[in-house]
Amino acid sequence: PALAGVLHRAAQRDGQVLRAGAMSQNPEIASSIRTGGFNSNVHDVGAGSGTPVLMIHGSGPGVSAWANWRQAIPALAGSRRVIAPDMVGFGYTDRPAGIEYSMDTWVRQGLDLLDALGLERVHLVGNSFGGALAMALAIRAPERVQRLVLMGSVGVPFPITEGLDAVWGYQASFENMRSIMDYFAWSRELVTDELAKLRYEASIRPGFQESFSAMFPAPRQRWVDAMTSAEADIRALPHETLIIHGREDKVIPLSNSLTLADWIPNAQLHVFGHCGHWTQIEHNARFNRL
Repeated sequence: PALAGVLHRAAQRDGQVLRAGAMSQNPEIASSIRTGGFNSNVHDVGAGSGTPVLMIHGSGPGVSAWANWRQAIPALAGSRRVIAPDMVGFGYTDRPAGIEYSMDTWVRQGLDLLDALGLERVHLVGNSFGGALAMALAIRAPERVQRLVLMGSVGVPFPITEGLDAVWGYQASFENMRSIMDYFAWSRELVTDELAKLRYEASIRPGFQESFSAMFPAPRQRWVDAMTSAEADIRALPHETLIIHGREDKVIPLSNSLTLADWIPNAQLHVFGHCGHWTQIEHNARFNRL
């Protein structure tokens, strides 16, 4: 109830349109904000005096900002304004007919959101697919980013893993969802039939699977390559950057973060042992403190 109240006040504060009754029915649905040619579903929480934090989710089937960050948003919102959008093609953001799902589209959405909220600068946190977007946004508009956090990030060259190929190639069924859940977490305790059922049901909401399957058709190595930023651009990033990875990650290899730690001048790397791709869930309290 306290968090719902914070969310409601944040939406009212910024004059955003809060979808009637949505907060009590589905915590994934928040405020509708115009970003370029479509409306984005955006969680805008907390009112700390420091630089706001923009959090960009990953690209699993049925994912949304709230599903990705639900254990991090309340912890960070106690001291910061936290902004977490559903990137176009995911969650409850509009799915415009004929839109091209590409790095340029997603980066433009992020910048349009900052403009819509009147934010000159943010800290930027990106998870996996979201890490590639965060890095690309920082390269395109470095003045809009203060500090950068990259978690299990795409964005450098690597041969696609079996895990990522399975995740991006997901075809909607409970059995397939249960199978790809095994790639995400190191702890078998997290990968339950109940979780798989919830994620499967999320993946078959109207429009979700259609847009997801349109993003990453086989052969999928080309989409890994399309999300890669140039080495020279990464090496030129001026931002203080925290790089986070799970040692046992089967979706995005740890070598990605070792590369980023080598290339980004002002970087530090934290590797969680006994951890897969879900650092923000498997080591939640430690992740939030870091």
